[in-house]
Amino acid sequence: MFKAKSLYHLIVYSIVFIIILISFFTFIIIDNAHEELQEKIITLKSDYSNNQKELIKNDVNSVINFIRYYDSKYKNVKNTKQIQKEILLALKKLRINDNGNEYIFIYDFKGKFLYHPVDKNKVGKNLINLTDINGKKLVKEIIEISKKPKGGYVDYVWYKQNIKKHVKKISYANSYENWGWTIGKGVYLDKIDKLVLTKKNEYNQKISDYTLQISSLTIMLVLYSIFIYKNATILILNDVKEIGKYFKESQKNDEPINQNRIIFGEFKVIANYATDAMNNIKLKTHMLEDLNKNLEYKVDEKTKELTKLIESQKTFIKHSVHEINTPLSIIQTNIDLLKMKIPENKYITHIESGAKIIQYIYDDLSYLVKKDRVIYEKEYLNLSDIVLQRLDFFSEIAKSNSLYLVRNIKDDIYIKFNKTEFQRVIDNNLSNAIKYSYSKSPVFVKLDYLNDNEVELSITTHSKKIEYQNKIFDDFYRENSARGGFGLGLRIVKEICDKNLVTIRLDSNDKETKFTYRFKINEDTTT
Repeated sequence: MFKAKSLYHLIVYSIVFIIILISFFTFIIIDNAHEELQEKIITLKSDYSNNQKELIKNDVNSVINFIRYYDSKYKNVKNTKQIQKEILLALKKLRINDNGNEYIFIYDFKGKFLYHPVDKNKVGKNLINLTDINGKKLVKEIIEISKKPKGGYVDYVWYKQNIKKHVKKISYANSYENWGWTIGKGVYLDKIDKLVLTKKNEYNQKISDYTLQISSLTIMLVLYSIFIYKNATILILNDVKEIGKYFKESQKNDEPINQNRIIFGEFKVIANYATDAMNNIKLKTHMLEDLNKNLEYKVDEKTKELTKLIESQKTFIKHSVHEINTPLSIIQTNIDLLKMKIPENKYITHIESGAKIIQYIYDDLSYLVKKDRVIYEKEYLNLSDIVLQRLDFFSEIAKSNSLYLVRNIKDDIYIKFNKTEFQRVIDNNLSNAIKYSYSKSPVFVKLDYLNDNEVELSITTHSKKIEYQNKIFDDFYRENSARGGFGLGLRIVKEICDKNLVTIRLDSNDKETKFTYRFKINEDTTT
């Protein structure tokens, strides 16, 4: 997995990825077009061959029908030789097409050439042993196949006068058994080569168009990526450097940060908070020095000012939490756009997982900031839908951590509760479950009625045993400090559950850990 150490590397990786992706799709498009061409060529050859076969078959059978009719009409009036002579003369006069490549020919069953409108020098000769350039005895095969009830076709190679070379040819032959005649007609198949060449030219033109379009798209995407890097990334880095420079310089002087050197409004807001914080820190430092000189005289006054400082810090945290929301929304929106273009991509999955982790941390901080100032009203909630929604939210995080969520959610479970507070309960439990579960293990989430008055929510994981279960809900306590986090999640859960008379049960051993919460369906604690 690539790890971008800077925004520059991230842009370079993105450009390389775009080029590889487009090259892959180009190969697929060209390969599909080639397969489509081969299918069309096969179909074209088959259709052309079948059509030509049907045409020569109809012509031969028409001649045989004419011979049969003429013979039956005059056999009692004229002798057979006279009738045969008149039929051959009639065929000569009835021939309308002067094309030397299309004609009716007639042999007797012994191989004697009886009729040929083009090559008259061979008429009267026995050609039973005549072969093509491959040594195939075509006359013998034509006579033999004509004796079948419905005749048949013979493939061979023959010389074509107008192009002066040998090409593939197919003939159909049938017989008039009363006279021992084989009647046939052949057709050259070289026209199909011209049709195939036309299709290949069309294919080459299509591939050229595809290549041009894809190349144009690649250039546009690369230029756009470079534009983003040059016009956005560098500006962000400059703003970050300015703020960092201010922190270094503020140790030597008291000059405020020059906001004209900062471009983005969000960074200007952060710079203001940073200036206020640094000024307050410096001010309190001077105050503490004075306090040491005259502690008894300053103690009451400094205590009030310290309280004001704490309020200022709370305000700073509150505004910082508010400012996080805007870039977080931008990140999530761009992730959604990327997923529309690239549905399955593990890098996007990891990015989305990280964004969602920031989102639920943001929700926890937002709740901590507001919980003493906002009254969280209760309403009837469809607990089933909310749990399923939060499972969907955490599914990408679980997937990124090689875990999978196993759901056992009863439909249409309603209780009277505040939606924000319930979401903090389920989010913090799912977050801890994902954080502490063994890799490639399931996380079991179950929601069902316990009885007529209570609903039970349980979350079970395969993880290490919790050693200090009596401390797990304390402020800033973490069972495993290496796993990260602030240690505030379960404390928030405990406060919400105590406030709403929710019973908590924790069972943990060497095999699994299970958190169980029992909610009263209609419990009203507002009084």
